[in-house]
Amino acid sequence: MINLDKFRDPVVAAKLVKRIEGLCDGPYAFMEVCGTHTMAISQFGIRGLIPGSIKLLSGPGCPVCVTSLYDIDRMIAIAGLKDVIFTTFGDMIRVPGSHSSLREARSQGADVRILYSPLDALQIAAENPQKQVVFAGVGFETTSPTIIATVLEAKEKGIGNFSVYPAFKTVPNALKAILESGKTKIDGFLCPGHVSAIIGSRPYQFIPAEYHIPCVIAGFEPLDILESIVMLLEQLRSHKKDGLAFSVQTEYRRGVPDAGNPNALAMLDKVTEPCTAEWRAIGSIPETGLCFRNEYVSFDAAKRFEIKVEPAKEPVGCICGQVMMGLHQPDECPMFGKNCTPESPVGPCMVSSEGACAAWYKYGTGN
Repeated sequence: MINLDKFRDPVVAAKLVKRIEGLCDGPYAFMEVCGTHTMAISQFGIRGLIPGSIKLLSGPGCPVCVTSLYDIDRMIAIAGLKDVIFTTFGDMIRVPGSHSSLREARSQGADVRILYSPLDALQIAAENPQKQVVFAGVGFETTSPTIIATVLEAKEKGIGNFSVYPAFKTVPNALKAILESGKTKIDGFLCPGHVSAIIGSRPYQFIPAEYHIPCVIAGFEPLDILESIVMLLEQLRSHKKDGLAFSVQTEYRRGVPDAGNPNALAMLDKVTEPCTAEWRAIGSIPETGLCFRNEYVSFDAAKRFEIKVEPAKEPVGCICGQVMMGLHQPDECPMFGKNCTPESPVGPCMVSSEGACAAWYKYGTGN
């Protein structure tokens, strides 16, 4: 068990802040990619500690936030079918679709259940052979191996009434899409620690090589984040002073091997293959989704159920997509804290426990 108190030591934090102040010759904009980073930065008041010339931007690292309206509408439609038990992690149930949500579907009689593990869904399927049990496959590389492991177990046990709605996303090419858009000024990435524990550091190598931007894989405690900002600033300083090339560094050494988790990667590769994914309010991005390979397509709920839904409609006025692209901060949305709150969310960034708008609302706009 790791003692996390040592990663929250105020004396060390003060020294790191001093170091940041000494290194910063900004202005700089750093994007934190992971939703857990977004929440930690707000919770620990990191924005208030560092110089105002460093802007921290939230990226598309909240899996619930980036799940497309089209996928949410289809999940709701599947949940409403006769003899279907629809299962999901907790955050998804409140996310509004075009006209409804899984929570509203449940209030109207659909059998929608919140689970802590996809293995629980498999157990439900085994106990209810006359029903179809569907699990919402929402998540990044961190979550998808667990769900895919459940598919493999279902296949091994011959549980044919279990399936997964595949709304998986992968991170590296999403960052490439943001950089290719040319809309967001980014001077450095705080790369996601959890995702990197699975994929390692190599998939980010194209960012310094092709876009000349430094990357640091960061942990989630306040000292992790402050140290990672120091590492980004040191790279920027060395590049300016001595012309040194940018690189991918790992601050979160206690959680991220360079090669990631080969077993988890092999399992993902066995069952899924890269495909184009639709990112909510951002659009289609090639090679950022995971689709079932032909040998496992019988577990694909999107293909098992012939569901047609109307074209999705984004809520008028919601700028969640622009927040996730780093183009705006949450409090720049005219609906923030007024007609969009955690109790009555309009967009997904206010729903999820890792959403940027939820973080700013919970901990204050000044953080």
